[in-house]
Amino acid sequence: MMSETPNPMEGNVSPEPTPAEERGPETAPAQGGAEEDLVADPAGGDALTEMEAERDRYLDALQRLKAEFDNYRKRVDRDREAVKVAGVQSLVGDLLPIVDNLERALAASTGAHVQQILEGVEMVRGQLASVLAGRGVEPIASPEGQPFDPEVHDAVTQVPSVEHDDGAVVHVVEKGYRMGDAVIRPAKVVVAVRPPGGGG
Repeated sequence: MMSETPNPMEGNVSPEPTPAEERGPETAPAQGGAEEDLVADPAGGDALTEMEAERDRYLDALQRLKAEFDNYRKRVDRDREAVKVAGVQSLVGDLLPIVDNLERALAASTGAHVQQILEGVEMVRGQLASVLAGRGVEPIASPEGQPFDPEVHDAVTQVPSVEHDDGAVVHVVEKGYRMGDAVIRPAKVVVAVRPPGGGG
């Protein structure tokens, strides 16, 4: 007679445990792990918000400062240009009467004596010199025999001379002018050099 296979349903034979049952109940993931890490710390969030607000305040202040500086620079440029234009207008206003006198002298020169023309030109020259002096402009003194000074002189040529010291001014080709300590135009001068084999 064949042996019968035990029937697990009859209760006298326990069924073999499954692999899952052998491992035991699976451990549930710990609550509050990675999910809690995703939640921003309220205190940290407030600090970040405050830092962003402070950054925005600094950026706004910087932009305002830049705009104010640009406006200041434009205002200074406008003021500088206005001062320059006013100075030119004032100078031209002083020179126009001199131009008028030159035109009158030219108009009266027809048939006039040479001496009268010279007197008229001298009068105009004196008037112009007076205008320049009134603005602080004066000629640079460059008398003959004065040592050459590169600060106020511009040597146009050199000439051998036994009558002058080496490097002395022999002749002024064109007057120089200064305003205070500022040289407007150096005087163009001829400078003496000791001739080869010249006496000393």
